[in-house]
Amino acid sequence: MTVVPFEIPLWADLAAVGIGALQGAMFAGRLKERRIDLLGVALIGIIVGLGGGLLRDILLNELPAAMQSNWYLPVATAAALLGMALQQVFTRLNPLIIALDAVTIGLFGAIGTSKALSFGVPEIPAVFVGVVAAVGGSILRDVSLNLPIALMHVGSLYAVAAAAGTVLLVMLALAGVSIPIAATVCVVVTTAIRLGSVRFGWSLPEQRAIGSWKVWRRA
Repeated sequence: MTVVPFEIPLWADLAAVGIGALQGAMFAGRLKERRIDLLGVALIGIIVGLGGGLLRDILLNELPAAMQSNWYLPVATAAALLGMALQQVFTRLNPLIIALDAVTIGLFGAIGTSKALSFGVPEIPAVFVGVVAAVGGSILRDVSLNLPIALMHVGSLYAVAAAAGTVLLVMLALAGVSIPIAATVCVVVTTAIRLGSVRFGWSLPEQRAIGSWKVWRRA
């Protein structure tokens, strides 16, 4: 069964960009150990907002969406400035930042996979595109801030959450479910897994723990 071609609505892509930029700026603004000026905070927000879509379109060998419309850069900039303002006004925004981060992963994963399917990309590579789009903004953020990449942290489940959501999206699409519904389910599942990893400490086994288990088995 093939997936019916589907065009990503501009508003949906811009919503993902805006939420990503908002979260990125709020994340950068709270880093007291890094001396980042206002321009730097805004730039981090823009990088997070546009990063996932940029990597997605590179994988799809397409001119980045941000270069095809006048809306992307202004929306990312405005959202980053809003995030910067919120960080200045409120002091305890960590729960909101985590929630927005989880939603951003879900949105970019859903949009990336849906766009790949609409381009005729096979199901497994489409999931890969979605996962890269989902985690790309956070990777670029951490690299820009010279921080350990959150994707590699025990308990983050960034890629696992994105993979679970995008695989479910593909399965629903192949079963004949409309892309908007499948994408919504993808966002909800991805967000829930990511938030669950933070709230309940879900994680994959550590490499050291696996190594210790093998040593114990040999003994």
